[in-house]
Amino acid sequence: MGCFGVTERGLIQFPNENVEERAGWGPLSSLPGNPMMWILILGEIAVFGVFLVGFVVARVLKPQIFESSQAHLSRMLAGVNTLVLVTSGFLVAAAVFQRRHNRQAKVFLAAGMMLGALFLGIKSVEYMQLFDEGFGIETNTFFRLYFMITGFHALHIILGLVILGIVLFADSVDNMETGAAFWHMLDMIWVLIYPIVYLLH
Repeated sequence: MGCFGVTERGLIQFPNENVEERAGWGPLSSLPGNPMMWILILGEIAVFGVFLVGFVVARVLKPQIFESSQAHLSRMLAGVNTLVLVTSGFLVAAAVFQRRHNRQAKVFLAAGMMLGALFLGIKSVEYMQLFDEGFGIETNTFFRLYFMITGFHALHIILGLVILGIVLFADSVDNMETGAAFWHMLDMIWVLIYPIVYLLH
């Protein structure tokens, strides 16, 4: 976020960006929020895509290790976390909708952030359970990839909370849409992580 600036209107945007420059982003200029955020989102989707493809390939190569290791994951906690994050995304979307009509959107945004923090709390419980059972990133290929993928996603949740925290105080429609776009990307990625890592056999 260090490359963002704050305009007189309270919009968080990249230096020297204006409406005319935004029109030069091609298809990205028609998307909600800052076009640069969409470039970041596309890059992050590509990185997570590589991680998940690598996970699937490794599973094909070492099916027994992956099946026995997957049995130690808590599908219940992961399922609850899926509901938590999807609900958080709904609240952030509601904040954008409300901001277009009035300034009461902060309540929805704050509630979405609280659920995002709850997601991290539940993920921490899941990690602690695995650590207590003696599983860590060094255990085998499955847990190495599991902690890399879910840990990387958790770090992005922290970044997303920072972005939404900034938006909470600079709550223009453009800022709301920019922050929501990043948050929805995290929703989408987790909806892919959950079945591939926790459920796939």
